[in-house]
Amino acid sequence: MEKLKPTVTERRRQTRGDIYRYIFHSHEPVSKQQIANVLNISLPTVYKNLAELEKAGLVKIGEIKSSTGGRPPVAYVAEGNIKFALGVAISANHIRMLASDLKQNVLAYHKIRLETNITSDIIFHIDDKVEDFLLQNNLDKNRLLGIGITIPGVFDVNTGELMLSPTMKLENFHINEMKKKISYPLYFENDSTSGGNAEWLSRTLEEQKKDFVYLFLEYGVGGAIFVNGKQYYGDNHRSAEFGHMCVEANGKICNCGKYGCLEAYCSAFRFSRDLGITIKEFFEGLKYGNKEYQVIWNDALIHIAIAVNNLRMAFDCDVVLGGFLSEYLEPYQWKLKKILSELNTFEQDVNYIKIGKYPRRAGMLGVAWHFTNQFIMSI
Repeated sequence: MEKLKPTVTERRRQTRGDIYRYIFHSHEPVSKQQIANVLNISLPTVYKNLAELEKAGLVKIGEIKSSTGGRPPVAYVAEGNIKFALGVAISANHIRMLASDLKQNVLAYHKIRLETNITSDIIFHIDDKVEDFLLQNNLDKNRLLGIGITIPGVFDVNTGELMLSPTMKLENFHINEMKKKISYPLYFENDSTSGGNAEWLSRTLEEQKKDFVYLFLEYGVGGAIFVNGKQYYGDNHRSAEFGHMCVEANGKICNCGKYGCLEAYCSAFRFSRDLGITIKEFFEGLKYGNKEYQVIWNDALIHIAIAVNNLRMAFDCDVVLGGFLSEYLEPYQWKLKKILSELNTFEQDVNYIKIGKYPRRAGMLGVAWHFTNQFIMSI
């Protein structure tokens, strides 16, 4: 990829960027005339900018569009594989890594299971695991935009440090020390915030304007809020900590030390660590009629429904369920919707609840796309 030449004016740069982003977000190849019509610019301007974008390797000629007569117009598509980003998800017992190109295609994935709970020492040595991942998958470091890392915890908005991660038993963790060990651009974010970001970025430009709330269900429980086409982070960058809203006064103890939090009822730990089994074993037992598991799962569904109903009452928009537990919800959606319809004061139709597009890898994708989206917006 060649570097784009600097433009004479900011307006000229904006025009070139608009053309690139229009091509990038189009589901089909687009012609020069289409670009001119949609963006309301002259054909000579389109020709000049397309030549620069094509020379830089950012766009290429796609399939020739059909024509009713005469010479068919040439159509353009955006290149996806010229750059990629890494998403790394750190949780209590796993490190997962994923590479994604500009077009949101997954290039490589690897999961490392740890025999013991993750420690600060393991996190500090993650640079070796990243280098191994790049090498083993023949990923060109020169094309790497950056590495996004998700952790289930709350970050200090001023310092960027990890203040608290209840599920990982970490407090006041000095993330900035890691930046001294890794030579690539780094971005740290809460896992559920990143999961919501993946859901939002996967939508069309028109769909991104629609408000929704995202409820993330993994070992930790969290979420994200999207209003007026952008994510709402709150005053302290800790909005949507839905896992720590109280759903039972003086209820079950949570990882955070408080009682009655949603996370205490819906965390994946409740179906695995607390029972001494794997998540897969729990849902297999549930499928074959294990009475103990049925009682636990029914209680979890009730509390998920309470949370979803609260979010619907507060935000009056779609509620999207994400995280790997959402993948197991598919066969039980009818039961969840039945509970919801009984809880909802205003409406019986509960089709506002959706299952997210990326139940398994949302956090990694979202944090990787932080860099790819940044690149797309910079053109």
